Amino acid sequence: MSKKKLRRVGLSQELCDRLSRYQIVNCQDFLCLSPLELMKVTGLSYGGVHELLRTVSKACAPQMQTAYEIKTRRSADLSPAFLSTTLSALDEALHGGVACGSLTEITGPPGCGKTQFCIMMSVLATLPTNMGGLDGAVVYVDTESAFTAERLIEIAESRFPHYFNTEERLLLTSSRVHLCRELTCEGLLQRLDSLEEEIISKGVKLVIVDSIASVVRKEFDPQLQGNIKERNKFLAKEASLLKYLAEEFSIPVILTNQITTHLSGALPSQADLVSPADDLSLSEALCRMSSDASFRKSTSGPSCVVAALGNSWGHCVNTRLILQYLDSERRQVLIAKSPLAPFTSFVYTIKGEGLVLQVS
Repeated sequence: MSKKKLRRVGLSQELCDRLSRYQIVNCQDFLCLSPLELMKVTGLSYGGVHELLRTVSKACAPQMQTAYEIKTRRSADLSPAFLSTTLSALDEALHGGVACGSLTEITGPPGCGKTQFCIMMSVLATLPTNMGGLDGAVVYVDTESAFTAERLIEIAESRFPHYFNTEERLLLTSSRVHLCRELTCEGLLQRLDSLEEEIISKGVKLVIVDSIASVVRKEFDPQLQGNIKERNKFLAKEASLLKYLAEEFSIPVILTNQITTHLSGALPSQADLVSPADDLSLSEALCRMSSDASFRKSTSGPSCVVAALGNSWGHCVNTRLILQYLDSERRQVLIAKSPLAPFTSFVYTIKGEGLVLQVS
């Protein structure tokens, strides 16, 4: 909540403009200054500054609520609680699909469908609410240059041929997906920090970051001393910003992550500790020799496939789906972590319309 922009807490436009000239744009910037510093910046009296401090503090530190109040508010809220994936068995297991107001991570090896899933969800978010969509815009942050507009159009036309039967509807959907390419950690943080105003002005109902791991693994070598601490600090800032956006605007945030491997029986390094959810998924399905060449290690023991970025990051996401290969055509999605769903898996293939579950 400390990242909330001052323009949204009841301060006048004139005062916000004045503060922004001193790079004071959100609650955290404001509350880090002393009353004397604020008097100098705003030109207000000591009493006026204290009144502002109370206003800003209340805006970023909401009052305690009872469980009943939360339940009542959610019952009265007409906005959807989930964004359907249109994969019926997966939606049923997740109690509706990708949850609004939380972080959902998609993890897996290259080529297993992480970006396909994200593009498919981009199309779904732009659909009218009577079709299970959110009738809004999408911010798609691409750190791997993997997004293609052609694939977005192909999925839209193939998955919903009766709806996307006119050029106008295809144009509307494609114009509501806003692509940002960020190739550095600093650029990504700055982009996320500026998303609040974008969400309001563009009517954004879904934020996607594809992928979180790409920029982090390029800039932070876990073998170098001090890098783990700096990496975790960056990831904590990133998670804080994304959680704030998800909760403040009640929208789903989808992130993709990469994978790493460990030898069976070997202790993981500080860089790649496994979470309880990872342990479960490994013991159930992932702790085995991988047939994919990209997973193999020149060792005599079997390897375990786990999500990258370590244990601290694993606790930041609310839901984790792991995608993996079964054979050359079939793949599997595992619900490895969820506050609602049990550990379970579904087989899928990738076709023109995106991910398609196989009926058992």
